[in-house]
Amino acid sequence: MKILLITKRVPFPPNSGYPIVVYNTIKGLLQLGADITLFSLNPTKGRIDIEDIYDPIFEQIKYHTYDLDTDVNVWSAFFNIFTNESYNVSRYYSEDAARQLENLLRENVFDIIQFEGLFVVPYLDVVKANSNAKLIYRAHNIEFTLWERLSHSEKFLIRRKYLAFLAQRLKAYETDQINRFHHIFAISEPDRQSILRFGCEIPMSVFPVAIDLEKYKVDKSKTSFPTLFHLGAMDWRPNQEGLEWFLDDIWPDIEKLNKDLRFYIAGKNMQKHFFEYDSENLIVEGEVFDAVEFMNSKAIMIVPLISGTGMRVKIIEGMAMKKCIIATTTAAEGINCRHGHDILIADSADEFYRSILQCIINPKRWVEIGENARKTVENDHGVHLISSKMLKIYEELVSV
Repeated sequence: MKILLITKRVPFPPNSGYPIVVYNTIKGLLQLGADITLFSLNPTKGRIDIEDIYDPIFEQIKYHTYDLDTDVNVWSAFFNIFTNESYNVSRYYSEDAARQLENLLRENVFDIIQFEGLFVVPYLDVVKANSNAKLIYRAHNIEFTLWERLSHSEKFLIRRKYLAFLAQRLKAYETDQINRFHHIFAISEPDRQSILRFGCEIPMSVFPVAIDLEKYKVDKSKTSFPTLFHLGAMDWRPNQEGLEWFLDDIWPDIEKLNKDLRFYIAGKNMQKHFFEYDSENLIVEGEVFDAVEFMNSKAIMIVPLISGTGMRVKIIEGMAMKKCIIATTTAAEGINCRHGHDILIADSADEFYRSILQCIINPKRWVEIGENARKTVENDHGVHLISSKMLKIYEELVSV
């Protein structure tokens, strides 16, 4: 089975949500004998030097990358208003990248071509013109919903209207494209339902985030208590927004619960203003070298998202590390978890306070929830389980 994955960024190293999802897809399919080719855009922000990738998985695939400047330009954003294009999406399209992809397709025959997310869909016409492969669209989230939620929470009127405008353009683009593939992979059941409401008429399957469970080894002797932690990419606005809410409205009361309580905040691209919150009880670490080791060393994971769609990879990782996770309904959306069993759901300052208090005064509680969380991940998110189901759909498509 020859498979081409088209991605909006190089999924090496797998150090945040999108790269982890793509990386584990590659790893699982390779284990099942698939022949994988990767075509990745390599945006200016977060650009990866291919020469610096040292990973046995990378050595097993064929790869092609195109360096692309996706930075927001004030003038191009302004003039885009007078077009029919989505500015969010158009920044990822380049004629030179399209030509490179066209050459790849003319020189190779693929059984399956999988578009990893909305931002590589602009290359669909090039693929259709140069390949007879079966085409898959994997929706990592519902992009327009994310921007819609951001616009609702924006206080500055002009910015709120512009975010709503971007959301409207994204929605039009997403709904226009969904029926141009042979199959769609949604990352959660709520996202599948959203895509159906767009008017989707093609087959669709749900493939949640897959993780390699062998990577997530728990050593409780290294876990300190009482500790809270937040881990996530801090250049993603929903993470910033949720953490600011927690720090401003919730943390001041939590801090008084126990003089020994510590809250650790980590993540790549930590925004400067978060370091201003740093204190004796609140430690802003920035990017950590080993996310798994960091999670292992802390007890309770805080995920206060109030916007965003898709599935939170960091929650799945935290569950695999037997963490007690206290998260909003939005953060836990799409995950097969149950409040009070393998996660604690908190949507208000009072609910966060009571959940954290419950864990501090009854340590057995957070340990029990963490144990159940690991079992949930083992049942639903194993990389071999998900890759096997994915490959079966590929084989069915190719055989038609």
